[in-house]
Amino acid sequence: MNAGAATRRGALFVIAAPSGAGKTTLVKAVLDRDPKLKVSVSHTTRKQRPTEVPGRDYNFVTIDEFKRLIEKNEFLEHAQVFDNFYGTGRAQVEALRKAGHDVILEIDWQGAQQVRKAQPDCKTVFILPPSRVELEARLRNRNTDSDAVIERRLRDSIADMSHYAEFDCVIVNNDFETAVTELLAILRGNPGFSAKRRDLAPLLADLLA
Repeated sequence: MNAGAATRRGALFVIAAPSGAGKTTLVKAVLDRDPKLKVSVSHTTRKQRPTEVPGRDYNFVTIDEFKRLIEKNEFLEHAQVFDNFYGTGRAQVEALRKAGHDVILEIDWQGAQQVRKAQPDCKTVFILPPSRVELEARLRNRNTDSDAVIERRLRDSIADMSHYAEFDCVIVNNDFETAVTELLAILRGNPGFSAKRRDLAPLLADLLA
């Protein structure tokens, strides 16, 4: 790049999914394979899990701290999911994009709606599980939640998945390597397919029943 050339402004990608669809695993995989991508680390009031590292997985804050950040308009988007709050730092995303990095936001459909309004140039992707049975199995295999919490997550997942049509692209996370390849193609600006043209009706009938 010439010394006087302007730095390209990075793209913004929003990736959403119901709990248990494999969104976090997919995002980690594409970050490993394309170091030019950056993920915005969200703030949350959720309790830290044993394998999580503050500042890498989430910025863990108290409810009072979270509310102060809302009052100061520090969030690009924020939402309550189950009993916890999540938010994306506005300044962090802007700094990464200004530096030329393509940025991934790993958020829910509520946050995606807010980001579309604030950053209309964003590209949005929704991840679906291959079946209702597989979604429940993935939630149970985490071994982090009680049966009651899992049942609630399954109920709420129906509401989450009903918003899939609001997104630019839809990926079904059935075969992991295929899903990673499709997501990387979207993030690199050459999807080579239109997931919305697929016949998702049978899958959605199962997921949203």
